[in-house]
Amino acid sequence: MTQWFQLQQLDSKFLEQVHQLYDDSFPMEIRQYLAQWLEKQDWDYAASNVSFATLLFHELLSQLDDQFSRFLVENNFLLQHNIRKSKRNLQDNFQEDPVQMAMIIHTCLKEERKILSSAQLSNKMEVGGVQNTMTEMLDKQKEFDAKVKAVKNSVIDVEQVIKTLEDMQDEYDFKYKTFQNREHESNSVSHEEYKKEEINLKIMLSSLKLKRQEVVNKIVQLLHNTEHTQTALINDELVEWKHRQQTACIGGPPNACLDQLQNWFTIIAESLQQVRQQLKKLEELEQKVTYDSDPITKNKQVLQDRTHSLFQQLIQSSFVVERQPCMPTHPQRPLVLKTGVQFTVKLRLLVKLQELNYNLKVKALFDKDVTEKNSVKGFRKFNILGTNTKVMNMEESTNGSLAAEFRHLQLKEQKNAGNRTNEGPLIVTEELHSLSFETQLCQPGLVIDLETTSLPIVVISNVSQLPSGWASILWFNMLSTDPKNLSFFLNPPCAKWSKLSEVLSWQFSSITKRGLNADQLSMLGEKLLGPASGGSHDGLIPWTRFCKENINDKNFPFWLWIEGILELIKKHLLCLWNDGCIMGFISKERERALLKDQKPGTFLLRFSESSREGAITFTWVEGSQNGKSLQFHSVEPYTKKELSAVTFPDIIRNYKVMAAENIPENPLKFLYPDIPKDNAFGKYYSRPTEAPEPMDVDGPKGTGYIKTELISVSEV
Repeated sequence: MTQWFQLQQLDSKFLEQVHQLYDDSFPMEIRQYLAQWLEKQDWDYAASNVSFATLLFHELLSQLDDQFSRFLVENNFLLQHNIRKSKRNLQDNFQEDPVQMAMIIHTCLKEERKILSSAQLSNKMEVGGVQNTMTEMLDKQKEFDAKVKAVKNSVIDVEQVIKTLEDMQDEYDFKYKTFQNREHESNSVSHEEYKKEEINLKIMLSSLKLKRQEVVNKIVQLLHNTEHTQTALINDELVEWKHRQQTACIGGPPNACLDQLQNWFTIIAESLQQVRQQLKKLEELEQKVTYDSDPITKNKQVLQDRTHSLFQQLIQSSFVVERQPCMPTHPQRPLVLKTGVQFTVKLRLLVKLQELNYNLKVKALFDKDVTEKNSVKGFRKFNILGTNTKVMNMEESTNGSLAAEFRHLQLKEQKNAGNRTNEGPLIVTEELHSLSFETQLCQPGLVIDLETTSLPIVVISNVSQLPSGWASILWFNMLSTDPKNLSFFLNPPCAKWSKLSEVLSWQFSSITKRGLNADQLSMLGEKLLGPASGGSHDGLIPWTRFCKENINDKNFPFWLWIEGILELIKKHLLCLWNDGCIMGFISKERERALLKDQKPGTFLLRFSESSREGAITFTWVEGSQNGKSLQFHSVEPYTKKELSAVTFPDIIRNYKVMAAENIPENPLKFLYPDIPKDNAFGKYYSRPTEAPEPMDVDGPKGTGYIKTELISVSEV
């Protein structure tokens, strides 16, 4: 069963998350047509190897040609057109950079697996707090659905009352004019009939006044209820979504799709548009018939102003950054942009009205609100290069929402004399910048200016600054919700360990299948807070301690150490980390406490605390000899240099120590606590565990050479 087939069986709330993964750069229809083939390829490797990425790119185009041929046989003209268009777009976007395509596909497949895992986890949570939380969320959603539906129903109710009013007024108008005509023909009507008709007209007018008052009262109540619902939508639901987006940007759970919010925004917008039309209708009725103390005359301006104000507030709030600025080369590190490198960003209007399609032209501006007055000394300035205007349309997104995606923007620093960052209080990666977007909605009698701003951005000029830039993005989005607080790092707040530990775990789970457990986090907490803290959840960590000060007696800060380990896992240890083979973060004292009661040859894997670029080592316990106590041995840590030459499973398999009489022995027998080494690592060995292939006289496969292997050997 393909991963794609499994995804299609999920509930709509998870399918919404899948929808968010795909856009025009890599359409969902290609994912659908080539599901099996895509899942069999090694996109992770292709994302770091140009030759392999190029090979897969051309193979993918070939697969699309095959699919086109099938549609040709089926005589399916529409699907032929779609597949041809998709192929052309892929060639335009990735012909010169197939690695970027590999990165996008790798990310999509990995995020799909996360969504599947989330769905499986939610299925298992039948009882307990998680189930209760999910139930509460669903109840809250149903409750808000009911509020929005009530607004819609009220508009329908007002429409019907206005229709009744119009019918009553037409009838009154007809009878009144008939009565006036009869006044001039007094001979044809008796005095009694004349009086009777006059009384009937007064009764009708009285009923008309009551109906007019009823209509006005209903509109007043409707606008009151709409304002209450709209305020909750903007101040609660939208704010919660933006907070979830911040969390997702720094590796947290995937953000829920905007479709539900869009549905609510659109229903309220449509309702307010209908109220505007209803008020125009009342104005027309007033022009035909009016009287002293007419409630329409008395209230129409107030109701029009209030309706306009609510619609304006709704539209302005509905303009959001759906996908934050991100370089396609670093999809898991959004909001860090390198000068001269293209980045993408996607805007969305949560009000989906057909009349707005192709009528909103969006302009992108960089650091719009930063002026000489409010910028810190040395603050760098940048120009936006590329097409910085886009028209919002419903074809930009797979679900037909009103969107605009900028795909080819890049930044260039203004080289102004005396404007260098090192003159100011902030280093380059602490400078926060913003990307703003402006557009204008114009309708008859209505002009509304719209603006939205990205989350703060860090701009780097060299990829070596990426780790420090990402640290700034983590810290800001963990502790601030104000996207315009660009001076955040002039006085950055401390972080509670309980929050920081969660964010650190996300850094691992976002690039692997496994976050950090309580023991691993406890060790990291002690490293930041000191051994006496015991990794206290309430402990406060200053920004400088996290990212700037050298940790303990090392010549590098805590975050750069973590970053080096993340890179090591991603490139050399991913499978072992995912399988839980690597204990990773453990103090030497804890390590010995765990191993001292184990049988000789038991070992565990941990990350070096003295390597800035990331390194891994193993420690094993050696049995007592001649009454001597247990001995613990740790090998010199392996960095990416060694792991690029020999895989870590092969190092563990072939590792030797020189024992008595210089006879090499492998001391590693059991992965802690008691897993036989070959059971734990056998599937990752470069060759099977059986005996090596027999050699003929000319060497392996007739090469004339004796086969060699790189083996780590230590002297104890």
